[in-house]
Amino acid sequence: MGDSIRVEVAYALPDRQLVVPLQVKKGTTLFEAAVQSGIATKFDGLDLEKAPMGIFGKAERKPKERVLEDGERVEIYRSLIADPKEVRKKRAAAKMDDADDD
Repeated sequence: MGDSIRVEVAYALPDRQLVVPLQVKKGTTLFEAAVQSGIATKFDGLDLEKAPMGIFGKAERKPKERVLEDGERVEIYRSLIADPKEVRKKRAAAKMDDADDD
């Protein structure tokens, strides 16, 4: 047990999520843990080679290099469907239009 650590690998869709507890060797990277978890086989279209990843909500630029520590959770992020800035602009414009109608 001294040469292994416990981590979790998580992925979520709007209607479904999965967290896989995993025991890996010390020195395992984010990417390696994601592959070992088998999580990609549970979600159609999840490509670990392209998916952004992070630890507890903080994106990691190099998941193939970032070594995990005991207790960390690997998070696999979905690509954004819409740019959040554009969504806010459209929402603000719609509110302005509603206000003009009054």
